[in-house]
Amino acid sequence: MICIDISNQRELEVFAKKLGQLVNGGDILCMTGDLGAGKTTFTQAFAKGLGVEEYVTSPTFTLIHEYDGRIPLYHFDVYRINHVSEMEDLGYEEYFYGNGVCVIEWASLIEEILPDKRLWIEIKVTGLESRQICFTSTNDYYEEMIKELLAK
Repeated sequence: MICIDISNQRELEVFAKKLGQLVNGGDILCMTGDLGAGKTTFTQAFAKGLGVEEYVTSPTFTLIHEYDGRIPLYHFDVYRINHVSEMEDLGYEEYFYGNGVCVIEWASLIEEILPDKRLWIEIKVTGLESRQICFTSTNDYYEEMIKELLAK
């Protein structure tokens, strides 16, 4: 696990945008953190890094929003999932194993159906605007992505 400290929302957005420039089709980003930690803010800036021009909103009630960018962005918010079987109705496998990048807020709620290869991003509130972002990779590919992100 690699953690970095972020002082304010602007730093969070710059960091997330850089990550959006590094990802490839088929990548899975699993986000966790308390309500209000900045998961959606992170995803909005990440989308800008992908070249998404549309305003990104949290799909809390629809569970998924799709956006066009350099590669497709599939933004999930599974906070309201009562049981992982509800993901079947979405056809989640087409997204998880497709050509786009998936960003899944509250991913720990559906961990049992997530692909083995994924990047975990935990956002922890450390102050009024400050955050700590912790990355946990599941393979060398994501490990290298984190190193490249931190080297920029």
